[in-house]
Amino acid sequence: MKRWAGSKLKMWDGWAVLSLLFLVLLLLPAGRIFGQLLKPAGENWAHIRQYLFRDYLLNTLQLVGFTGLGTALLGTGLAWLVSACDFPLRVFFRRALFLPLALPPYIAACTYSGLLGYTGPLRSLLRQQLAWEPPAAYFDIMNLPGAVFIFTLVLYPYVYAVTRAFWEKQSASLLESARLLGRGQLAVFRGVALPLSRPAVVGGVSLVAMEVLGDYGVVHYFGLPTFSTAIFKTWFGMGDVDAAVRLAAVLMLVVLLLLLLESLLRGGKKYSPAGARSRPLSPWPLQGGRGWLAFGCCAAVFSLGFLIPVGQLVYWAWHSWPRVLGADFARLLAGTLLVAWSSALLVLVVALIMANYSRLHRGVLASACARATVLGYSIPGPVIAIGVLAWFIALDTFLHPLYRSIDPQAERLWLTGSLVMLIYALVVRFLAMGFNPLQAGFAKLGNRFSEASRTLGAGVTATFWRVDLPLLRPAVAASFLLVFVEVIKELPLTLMLRPFNFNTLAGKVFQYAGDEMLPEAAVPALVIVALSTLAVWWLESGDRRW
Repeated sequence: MKRWAGSKLKMWDGWAVLSLLFLVLLLLPAGRIFGQLLKPAGENWAHIRQYLFRDYLLNTLQLVGFTGLGTALLGTGLAWLVSACDFPLRVFFRRALFLPLALPPYIAACTYSGLLGYTGPLRSLLRQQLAWEPPAAYFDIMNLPGAVFIFTLVLYPYVYAVTRAFWEKQSASLLESARLLGRGQLAVFRGVALPLSRPAVVGGVSLVAMEVLGDYGVVHYFGLPTFSTAIFKTWFGMGDVDAAVRLAAVLMLVVLLLLLLESLLRGGKKYSPAGARSRPLSPWPLQGGRGWLAFGCCAAVFSLGFLIPVGQLVYWAWHSWPRVLGADFARLLAGTLLVAWSSALLVLVVALIMANYSRLHRGVLASACARATVLGYSIPGPVIAIGVLAWFIALDTFLHPLYRSIDPQAERLWLTGSLVMLIYALVVRFLAMGFNPLQAGFAKLGNRFSEASRTLGAGVTATFWRVDLPLLRPAVAASFLLVFVEVIKELPLTLMLRPFNFNTLAGKVFQYAGDEMLPEAAVPALVIVALSTLAVWWLESGDRRW
């Protein structure tokens, strides 16, 4: 009996209690959304359901479907070129094709809108050099196909990354065996590479789908009615939080259906790029014109997805920086860094505790911790914002007597609308970004060092500080950096939950773009792109370090 009680006490140590607390805090926004559904629906919801719901659903599904198809084709094709073929500048393109990921979709949308506008460089060049005024419809990008084009160009690296890693490591022996048996390159690609990589491609496309579902910047800028824009319009335009919650619940159901579809398409197979026996694939040299054709394909995608938009931003920034840089910009930058640093640090602490607990224990709680971290990244930002807002309003209402006992003039909503609420929502949203590198780091580290330390008499916590944490430094750095950059780029949560008179770089870019001040948006956009580019380049080159 004493032994049983001792094992129970050991199972519920400080790591378990903290992990359970974080698990509850992660699930509260989603639980609050479904709890709100039990209330009677209002007139606005009836109007939305009768007249607008079909357009929201159709546009959202078209965006997800066409973008998923485009990123699958582009990401898979480019991954095959740089993994299995050798052509001019292949090593450069191997990393450079990641860089469009550093360009937030709403910034890419603004730059292409300016490039293709009436006074943009392309149409001006045609008028001045060829004396030809093309029909405006030829350059109209502010529609659903234009949004698909933008999303495909900046989100294909999700598919490219996982598929390239799979082909270069896990399937190298199978692909080379097919070559030795005399199969041509096209036959190897169609008969071996594509069927093998299906779980990797599906996993990449599912990440793209989550990004598209959670996007607000592109669809709002292009004027597309989707669930994201509908949630904003219902909340801020109609002032109806209940109807916004119902839209958020429908969007969550769409996400769950996509996750179920992904699981079915994977066929129960799992994808893990960290195989212990992995070895690099030997590229197949492309001679003559075929090599230059591969170079042209990579150069075209890299130019459209990164070089051209960034070049346009640099041109605008060169002409607008005297009007933008100043004390207001310094406060904007300081506020952005404060939110990003605080969120990344909190995510790192929570992820370290939950990842260490999941490694040391087996059971329902450990499994739930690992799965709950992914939940936040699967849920679109507007849905998390609705859930967090509803939860904080209820918390403030519950704590209001305490506020009044401290200050008789205290307002009812003290935490709601504060930086605390925004940072909490960002932690829920991006915990998976911090958790996954740490979980991979723990898996690569194994338990032998930890077990040796505990055999020598050190406790779990002492072993974590003295042994595990120093060995995990690269994974810790990657975890912090990933979240830091994602928070700087994040838009929907910031727009919906930021305190009054507070803004970030992403919010300012969106504000300038909405006011048709694209040149003024270039400076804050370039700061975001520069930070993201450094992070993406470092992380892409870091696979040999951790």
